[in-house]
Amino acid sequence: MGRNGRPQALVTGGAGFIGSHLCEALLDRGYAVTCLDNFQTGSFANIAHLAADPAFRLVEADITRPLPSRLRADLVFNLACAASPDQYQRDPVHTWKTNVLGAMHLLERAEAWRATVLQASTSEVYGDPDVHPQPESYWGNVNPVGPRACYDEGKRAAETLFFDTHRTRGVRIKVARIFNTYGPRMHEEDGRIISNFVTQALRGEPLTVYGDGRQTRSFCYVDDMVSALLALAGSGDGVAGPFNLGNPDEMSVIEVARRVLDETGSQAGIEFHPLPVDDPRRRRPTIDRALSVLGWRPLVGLEVGLARTVADFAARLERAAAVHAAPVVPGTPRNAAQLQPL
Repeated sequence: MGRNGRPQALVTGGAGFIGSHLCEALLDRGYAVTCLDNFQTGSFANIAHLAADPAFRLVEADITRPLPSRLRADLVFNLACAASPDQYQRDPVHTWKTNVLGAMHLLERAEAWRATVLQASTSEVYGDPDVHPQPESYWGNVNPVGPRACYDEGKRAAETLFFDTHRTRGVRIKVARIFNTYGPRMHEEDGRIISNFVTQALRGEPLTVYGDGRQTRSFCYVDDMVSALLALAGSGDGVAGPFNLGNPDEMSVIEVARRVLDETGSQAGIEFHPLPVDDPRRRRPTIDRALSVLGWRPLVGLEVGLARTVADFAARLERAAAVHAAPVVPGTPRNAAQLQPL
């Protein structure tokens, strides 16, 4: 037990897209929450509304280095790492260090705290899959020397660390393989499919589709993903994973683009560009294990989730335009991202 008699949760990457929603959900469930982030891709704006809660604490740190000694937790969620190719390829060495050294540091602390630690792994461990849909038993088809390897292989190595530490040292672990997730608070410029399409449509720009658009993805709304992570975290000590977490509804990229155009009313159309190196052709999870063991399945369909996402993006882009147009008062930050963390 920690602050105010509450159980303590640590969320690394807590100022990011999924992490901020998870912090919010943990507070609602009675946890004292420490959000740890290096703000490489996270934003203070994502967690600013939590700052007044006495059960919430923000620590600015980088998990590639040993964690601050004052930290304690009963439950650890490791969501720290840039998750879109545009972001993680900017500094691939740091991406690898975040995945591997970060996992090592968190496992060491979880052992000392006797805590349960959940690793946010990824569908990228399957690479460009030869097996479709992808079950947890599939070992994947990853290019170990390609431009995505810092993330793909980094997450695979982190899973190895988690399971080896569990087997040899008895640390309680949970491993989630997260498939494409979308929703409010996604970064508008993170380069992923839905964030790209929605931002471009709202700005009246043509939607950028790579390749012929027939490659497929399966999109899970963020509320469903958070409920999956909480279900996995709350499972018994003998339940380690890995678990595919995602929505098995498969859709082509070109169909997603058309739906975004319909939802936003954009007339800007679609532009086709060459497919990036090692871009997966198909991506769809089997979630039988999550359904049978965790009792979890996604509930929010793309029509509802996309409408909520578009509304959030539109509001943020409107606020950003208003701030940009307003005169700057000396000493006043332009936006919440410039405010100092707690």
